[in-house]
Amino acid sequence: MLGRRPPVSIVTAQGIHRAYGNHTVLRAADLSIDPGERIGIVGLNGAGKSTLSRILAGTEPADLGTVARRRGASIAYLEQVPSFEGDPTAFEAVTSGLLGWSDAVARHEAASLALSSGVGNIGYLLEQQATAQADVERLGGWDREHNVLAFMNHLSIRRPDAKVSSLSGGEQRRVALARVLISSPDLAILDEPTNHLDAETIEWLEAYLIDEYQNAILLITHDRYLLDRVAQRTVEVANGEVYSYDGGYQLYLEQKAERLAHMERTESNRQNFLRKELEWLSRQPKARSTKQKARIERAETAKGVSAPKLDRTATLELDVVRSGKTILELRDLRVEIGGRVLIHDLSLFLTEGERIGIVGPNGSGKTTLLKTLLGELKPASGSVVLGQNTKVAYFDQRRSGLDDSKSIFDNVAGDQSKIELGGEVIEARSYLERFAFDPHKQRQIVGSLSGGERARVALARLLRQSANLVILDEPTNDLDTATLGALESMLVDFGITALVVTHDRWFLDRVATSVLAFEDGGHATRYPGNYETYRRLRAERESVPKPSSPPSAPAKTLPVAAVAKDRSAKKKGLNNVEQRELGSLPDAIERAERRVSDLGQALANPKTYAASGKEIAKVGAELELAKAEVDTLTQRWEELERKKSE
Repeated sequence: MLGRRPPVSIVTAQGIHRAYGNHTVLRAADLSIDPGERIGIVGLNGAGKSTLSRILAGTEPADLGTVARRRGASIAYLEQVPSFEGDPTAFEAVTSGLLGWSDAVARHEAASLALSSGVGNIGYLLEQQATAQADVERLGGWDREHNVLAFMNHLSIRRPDAKVSSLSGGEQRRVALARVLISSPDLAILDEPTNHLDAETIEWLEAYLIDEYQNAILLITHDRYLLDRVAQRTVEVANGEVYSYDGGYQLYLEQKAERLAHMERTESNRQNFLRKELEWLSRQPKARSTKQKARIERAETAKGVSAPKLDRTATLELDVVRSGKTILELRDLRVEIGGRVLIHDLSLFLTEGERIGIVGPNGSGKTTLLKTLLGELKPASGSVVLGQNTKVAYFDQRRSGLDDSKSIFDNVAGDQSKIELGGEVIEARSYLERFAFDPHKQRQIVGSLSGGERARVALARLLRQSANLVILDEPTNDLDTATLGALESMLVDFGITALVVTHDRWFLDRVATSVLAFEDGGHATRYPGNYETYRRLRAERESVPKPSSPPSAPAKTLPVAAVAKDRSAKKKGLNNVEQRELGSLPDAIERAERRVSDLGQALANPKTYAASGKEIAKVGAELELAKAEVDTLTQRWEELERKKSE
């Protein structure tokens, strides 16, 4: 009995070469995608991830190599900058993904309209109407319209009747994503699908791709949680080549570490061989035997082998200047735009070394809050107080301030050949090399860069200055995972005080010491700990049954539910012991948070997984205990602060 044939790959690329001018992006790249596979693509910005994806999708040709696509296979590509034919409404644009279904509905409507007018061959029109109706039912029935609206709702597309041209760039990307998903192609190529999605929408997308989407996915994203949970195979594009690893992001890190270690051993062995052979050659007389000549040839061959080329990754540093006692204080802040309350009576006290992650639905007021802190918007009431010694470094999500007509070098260094950084004077070219821009790349025009490369240029401009408060608005959009890791390490290792608006859950889990969550009605709740702690505490609070009757007075910015106290208690103030305790808590919290950060980095380090399973479990258990300690100390600090203000 003949065995079952393996499934025919949807697309197979072999020996792909692609260059832009003198810059070679891909060389001899191979990749095959089978039906139902979920593949994640990683690599540095500019490494060629999007180029490879466009070649696979057929929207861009390869210079050399072959691309074979299975006959009849449908491939849909979500571009970073989507395009729409004509000027459809959001609903029309999404339903255009249902090509066969939309065509059948249009034929049914045309036949029905002609029948109602009484014009034409009635028998022929009835046949056309029946055929179209059968096609509609075969392709999912008349309720597909409800599916479209459900997708749009999940992706926070609130205006289905609005023209696409009137939507923001983020809304257009969500429309394009819904169009791809609803079409359910044999292969969906999604290029940075999480950009402009809030965390809750990303979690919905993650669950949908894992539990409901049945066809193949090629996922280009910097969202490491999404990669880790969705991808069954991770493909890295590096130095023009493609490397394939089994599993998601964590397994990729472990396997890559093993590959790099093997490369180091191989190169070390080659160098040792060359050293010994050169020593031998220098001692030998001119006359050579046949065996000696063969040995010389082996040495010459080894000399001709190029050393393995390692990825150039960014190294980020900030000159942190000393701050005063007050860094930032918000007192009963209220912000309104067009009569709509975005921020309602928010009080916040930022202390040195705190890193607050700001999360919430799109349009809830996160960026508006940052602009209010920076003085670009005036509050409706309340106050924003920046300390006298507070120096702010602001990274906006639009990467504004870059001149697209100038080079990377000119955007960052201008007409200066040297840059002063924290009292140290360094060559401008050397400074840019810290951001993974080699001397040749530094002359490239910014307007020709990828989104991630532009973000690195903006970071290079930002980190030229000294600061003690860093405000980051969607810093993770477009950045590759290596640069994200460098940014995370800088914030944690330098103990930087920061406010970060981001939807990147991995980033928040590594960096945030607390999370400020925007909720309904302009309220914001501050939760201690990282994103995972915030999710747990929020779930605990939401699981508490609500009272049958509302409280007599609405709460202002809510404290953490797990430590909320009865606000009707009498004012007591602090006794001497409590005052001393309150004064010692910030340092204790900082030490506990440092412990959480250290354990988190240990758990993310591939070397940890080279040890026994007991070691991994031990580190994980210690991390949970450390997080619990931070929660307890922070809860006590909040309790004493409230009592002090009563």
